[in-house]
Amino acid sequence: MTDLETAAHPEGLRRVAIDPLTRVEGHGKVTLLLDEHNRVQQARLHIVEFRGFEQFICGRPYWEVPVMVQRLCGICPVSHHLAASKALDRVVGAQPVPRSADLLRRLMHVGQVMQSHALHFFHLSSPDLLFGFDAEPARRHIVGVAQAHPDIARKGIGLRKYGQEVIRATAGKRIHGTGSVPGGVNRLLSDDDHLLLLRDVSQMIEWAEDAVALVKRLHAADSVRHESFAVVPAQMLSLVRPDDGALELYDGVIRVRDASGAIVVDHHDPADYLGLIEEEVKPWSWMKFPYLRAQGPQQGWYRVGPLARVQNCSFISTPRAERERREFVDTGRGQPVHAALATHWARMIEMLHAMELIAELLHEPALRHGDLTASGPRASEGIGVIEAPRGTLIHHYRVGPDDLVAMCNLIVSTTHNNQAMNEAVRAVARQRFDGRELTEGLLNEIEVAIRAYDPCLSCATHALGAMPLQVDLLAADGTRRDRLMRHGDGRVQHDEG
Repeated sequence: MTDLETAAHPEGLRRVAIDPLTRVEGHGKVTLLLDEHNRVQQARLHIVEFRGFEQFICGRPYWEVPVMVQRLCGICPVSHHLAASKALDRVVGAQPVPRSADLLRRLMHVGQVMQSHALHFFHLSSPDLLFGFDAEPARRHIVGVAQAHPDIARKGIGLRKYGQEVIRATAGKRIHGTGSVPGGVNRLLSDDDHLLLLRDVSQMIEWAEDAVALVKRLHAADSVRHESFAVVPAQMLSLVRPDDGALELYDGVIRVRDASGAIVVDHHDPADYLGLIEEEVKPWSWMKFPYLRAQGPQQGWYRVGPLARVQNCSFISTPRAERERREFVDTGRGQPVHAALATHWARMIEMLHAMELIAELLHEPALRHGDLTASGPRASEGIGVIEAPRGTLIHHYRVGPDDLVAMCNLIVSTTHNNQAMNEAVRAVARQRFDGRELTEGLLNEIEVAIRAYDPCLSCATHALGAMPLQVDLLAADGTRRDRLMRHGDGRVQHDEG
């Protein structure tokens, strides 16, 4: 048992709480326990929202599910929309779905990956990278970026807007669309939308390349920090293409590499995810802790998402993104890259890959002409697994003879990353926090480590939370020694004693 999980005699330790986290989707908090020498003895990321979707999905008609599960989140609804549809394809006997439906779903999916990556990097993380972790909070946001770096902000907003247009054209709406259904889709790409998306695709690829170049410049300008901040060696899990191990975002087999880069699981059938993954419940968080069943909870935890995917795959199928991936991997000097800030570099490589895939898909005539749905022998159970922007996403349903959902199990990307995020909090806290003085910039470093994973706490726990911040430093007897408050308008208030 590590000091992340427990601390000797916690009643004699001082407690620091960051509650709630900011610039993440949803509501969580961090607690640190310090000994009499101000050393961090315990660090935990608490997810304090209640998880309920797996229960109230039960009893609903299966055809409602792809639309209902989108309400888990307003940031990545398409990912849940498609994972649920893939799971229910088996229930209606649509294996495979028509080629037109498969291509439209893939276009919808890469549009989601592209817009989500743009949102996270430019709106949520670029202020930390451009201004510094300890910059004044009043400018550490997208408006501050727009004022200081208007060209960067313009491209970031434009990239996300384009991704949302892809979603609208394929799903019917930018948020919570209805385009994908069990067995296929209910619409194909219109001629007008096809022309609209084709018009700007070259510009978007250029801007995506600029985003990768920006991340590389930021890395080169402070390579020591980028390579040493929140380094957490971890196993890496993702889908890859079955035949050649290429990066695969929509439909593939599961591969796992250990922290040294060696493949330990390959060609694992996603439909048998329960044979590979188990979940542990801990009393101080609503979010579960998945691990590889064969290795146990202490050794079997892993990382998902961009940092895992670009290193777990054998290559990326699109040329621009593959060139960038090779350069990124070379920075590890023969070893996997495990620094949290490297996730932003990997994320922008994936955004470029998504744009290249969009360009390829738009030249497929079947996007606009072909069958919408298929059906066949019914089944009572279905599992859908895709790579959401934040990592591997699993939807599992059982459907009764009355067409009502009898069981629902969801393992979302942020849940997979739960232990890795906790380890990142611990790494930063032990390295950077001496327990003596609370500063907004110092506490933001802990948030930066979590934010690199782009956590969607609403997906993991299925509720929304507020975003003010209050941190209390308590003595062993429970009396308050220090307090730092960040108000909703960005003001920071220090209140001693």
